[in-house]
Amino acid sequence: MIPIFRLFAVWLCLASGVAAQGTGLISLQTGQAGKGWEGVGRVDIDGKGFCSGALIAENLVLTAAHCLFDKDGAAIDAERFHFLAGLRTGRAEAYRDVRRAVAHPAYALRLGRSSTEAVPFDLALLELSQPIRTSKIAPFPISGDADAADELAVVSYARDRDTAPSLQDLCGVIGVQDGIVIMDCDADFGASGAPVFDVRNGVAQVVSIISAMAKLEGQPVSIGPDLGAAFDDLMTHFIESAPAWSNGGQRVITPGERTETGAKFVQP
Repeated sequence: MIPIFRLFAVWLCLASGVAAQGTGLISLQTGQAGKGWEGVGRVDIDGKGFCSGALIAENLVLTAAHCLFDKDGAAIDAERFHFLAGLRTGRAEAYRDVRRAVAHPAYALRLGRSSTEAVPFDLALLELSQPIRTSKIAPFPISGDADAADELAVVSYARDRDTAPSLQDLCGVIGVQDGIVIMDCDADFGASGAPVFDVRNGVAQVVSIISAMAKLEGQPVSIGPDLGAAFDDLMTHFIESAPAWSNGGQRVITPGERTETGAKFVQP
């Protein structure tokens, strides 16, 4: 068991800027390099910077709940969010506005407390204005089995590397305790919400997201929520809180409805 009381976290707040590629990361600047990862995108927030996110259904993006709030705890209006799927060098494979942004119901109750208390619930869903339906972009399946993952892959946008996604596939799970996944993966400001993948048999499944940087016994680590029950609770809250759109609106498409969902890869 990992002593969480010795884990000190710092939120990966919103960031912007352009500079050099981070250490130990592979830049996915070309179509060939980014093939299969197009469902990862930059989540832009007007006037606030950006986070990272992953398409998990045709109309749903998974990201970090803390990206949905200002520093004073006020919720940011959904219309200020935009999802740029597969953004590379100024061009996205798909661009969508957001019609609804929903944080895990337990997250707001922990605003203002220590970040480690909020990490297990640092999950949010963005409902897109229109579904993304293209053969080039496949939603990623969700897995609540982070502790069984041998090697992880993280795809993110972050400070100093915000114009193209970067891949790190040489990190792993240190431990899972009290709803927190502790990883030795690289992270930087802007990487909030970046999907953490377990790639098995050529299929990438989201097992967590990047919530914060932390130190464990003096060593830098990344931490995120253990999806499991937390994701189920988020999805239930998302569905139950859905408004009845007066114009007929779009049907909420949930993860798993399409059996063909999931990008396939050659093992990284």
